[in-house]
Amino acid sequence: MKNALLSALDPATLRGRTALVRADLNVPLDGARVADDTRIRASLPTLRLLVEAGAKVVLTSHLGRPKGEPNPAFSLAPVAPELERGLGRPVRMASGTVGEAVAAEVAALEEGEILLLENTRFLPGETANDPELAAELAGYGDLFVHDAFGTAHRAHASTEGVARVVRERGGHAVAGLLLEKELSFLGDALDAPERPFVAVLGGAKISGKIDVVEALLPRVDRLLIGGAMANTFLLALGLEVGDSLVEPDRVEMAKELMDRAADRLVLPVDVRVGAEIAPEAEVRAAERTEVGPGEKIGDIGPRSVAIYGEILREARTIVWNGPMGVFELEPYRQGTVGVAQAVAIATEAGAVSVLGGGDSAAAAEVAGVTDRVSHISTGGGASLEFLAGATLPGVAALSDAEEVA
Repeated sequence: MKNALLSALDPATLRGRTALVRADLNVPLDGARVADDTRIRASLPTLRLLVEAGAKVVLTSHLGRPKGEPNPAFSLAPVAPELERGLGRPVRMASGTVGEAVAAEVAALEEGEILLLENTRFLPGETANDPELAAELAGYGDLFVHDAFGTAHRAHASTEGVARVVRERGGHAVAGLLLEKELSFLGDALDAPERPFVAVLGGAKISGKIDVVEALLPRVDRLLIGGAMANTFLLALGLEVGDSLVEPDRVEMAKELMDRAADRLVLPVDVRVGAEIAPEAEVRAAERTEVGPGEKIGDIGPRSVAIYGEILREARTIVWNGPMGVFELEPYRQGTVGVAQAVAIATEAGAVSVLGGGDSAAAAEVAGVTDRVSHISTGGGASLEFLAGATLPGVAALSDAEEVA
């Protein structure tokens, strides 16, 4: 079954309706100021479509981890003026998330107006997917628009719970424009990739991505490994990894994966090492067979970057999740930047490139290729679970396309 989409609805049917929108406005704050408005900007197309069609918009999101109780440090209040700037129209901040006062503020909305509710995670029932909280939130709209891919892998009251209640009451729960875009790019990459299909996986641990590796291995032509997770594979080859971050209990798993993948799994042939992982570390490029006992691997080496780059430049579909090293530190940044540049070049030559959220998005920013790749996902955990073939509760709860046709 295909999910119902906001983009498929006749805009004329939206006028006067109250749309409850779950966005991902979980932005970093610098005091009372938004430090990075990427997620806010990503939410604008859906909001713009709704208000221009004359809908009344009730906007929900979480921010940070306030642990189920109000905390001014995690208020969504700083987000409202950023939304106003992006939309060019007022965005009212609600007095809370639920309750009689909020219900009255929702009832007072006029066509084309937006009311931003306070942080859903100020309420303990949010992460517990409390049915009563979901029902109260669902009462604010006769249409639910889920546009927060970053939370789609969690069954929370403002995501899965609300969608279920809205549908039970005869309403529709649809995917917003951003969620539709995420599912389209990731889904097409997995289900109908143009080949060669190359996946790049980095990050710290095999254990955190074993399901992704298992899911991708039968699909990809090449799987390039970087980051600290590569160290465990190198250890499985019997190589010295010094004092590098490894998972000794995953060595047998790494051996099994290498046996099964054969030449489809590509490991670094050289690495950047130093006595410490620090901003001022003195590093050297070393063959993977020449890591000293006390050294720490912090990045893939220049020959590996060249090999990975050659493979990537021939690719037609690329999925990348996780940096090649500790890219936050200048001495260990070159591997990630080099791979990012290769992905960008491949994209400009016609490949479709999809970057997983979180660190991959930050790595693209550091490498200066944000505008040179096909799509950067807004959801780190959600994109990982999607790539691993998991069902995302927030997506599964949406209406089927046939229901709203």
